[in-house]
Amino acid sequence: MIHKVNHILLKGVRVYTEDRIIVNGYIKIKDKKIIEIGSTEDLCNEEIYNVIEIPADFNAVPGFIDVHIHGVAGADTMDATKEALDTMVAALPKEGTTSFLATTMTQEGKQIENALINAGRYIKEQKFQGLAEVLGIHLEGPFVNAKRAGAQPIQHIVDPNLALFKDWQNLSNNTIKLVTLAPEQPGGLEMIRYLKDHQIVASIGHTDATYEQVGKAIEAGANHVTHLFNQMRGLHHREPGVVGAAFLRDELKAEIIVDGVHVRPEMVKLAYKEKQSEGLILITDSMRAKCLKNGMYDLGGQEVTVKDGKAVLADGTLAGSILKLGHAVKNILAYTGCSLEEAVEMVSVNPAKQLNIFEHKGSIAAGKDADIVILDDKMEVFMTFCRGTLAYKKEGLSYESH
Repeated sequence: MIHKVNHILLKGVRVYTEDRIIVNGYIKIKDKKIIEIGSTEDLCNEEIYNVIEIPADFNAVPGFIDVHIHGVAGADTMDATKEALDTMVAALPKEGTTSFLATTMTQEGKQIENALINAGRYIKEQKFQGLAEVLGIHLEGPFVNAKRAGAQPIQHIVDPNLALFKDWQNLSNNTIKLVTLAPEQPGGLEMIRYLKDHQIVASIGHTDATYEQVGKAIEAGANHVTHLFNQMRGLHHREPGVVGAAFLRDELKAEIIVDGVHVRPEMVKLAYKEKQSEGLILITDSMRAKCLKNGMYDLGGQEVTVKDGKAVLADGTLAGSILKLGHAVKNILAYTGCSLEEAVEMVSVNPAKQLNIFEHKGSIAAGKDADIVILDDKMEVFMTFCRGTLAYKKEGLSYESH
């Protein structure tokens, strides 16, 4: 029997499906899609497949989706080049990321426009051949509050401007899928209402909003919080702030950077206890220095020092992370004691549902894109499949294929 190149059978692995865990399971992949899952005891018609035997104590989980990532391996969305995005889509499967939102940052308008035009064109032309997929754009800034700028250059921050956003969405080929903004700024609620009406995620971030102002934003349609705890009004017993609203309002899904730097492990555990796995989304917010050595790097025209697992501006302000999403999964397991099923919900299911793509991504189910990560017995990324093509395999370990 001649094997067909696009027919793959992953066999013997522990499979995490939408509603159960299959011990000694299998996954059949054909034409970039998952076509069948089950127990190897019930397996038939395997002779036409390229069979990959995987150890029984390894885990097959859905591909990770990073809705907030600026760069990796020396490349950044704001570079506004095809080469930068080529670098990102090639590097990210190594950490289990099979799809992501190319994230911009506050800059001079022309630079943002160039990044949007480039990413929009790239999204329309991508080929899905063993590479991470750019699902769309996350517009982070410039519609934020200068009081909570963080690493967003203050001189380029502007109030939410709907006319400007419409121009930018047009330049991006309608690929902006998520917008971080400060709802308390003039024009904020109007923009949120527009975003909701056009199925774009409105995220509360880089904001000094009060609890009441967040409530108004939720009424207008906001349902997302950008990097919980970081650059927002914190929790206070007389003013719950953005953090209190994130904890109390189930309408909000909250991103969180689980690197142990942006948020202390104890606070990650608190967020998990308050929001549970259905309320959190793991992100990296990583910048171009991820996967590179310590040294000096650029972020939006600002000099960033990377050392000891931190990326900081000259004044010590955190400037994105160098976190890998696979490490975020390991960290959330360690910090909270949650199950792998819950971690999968936070890194795959929830982002897919937020972006309204759960019908074809975010879980292992027949008919969905074959975006699959194999985690070894230490929860390290061992293999990554992007739409059914092997995009990464860990060096130094072998697997049987026949």
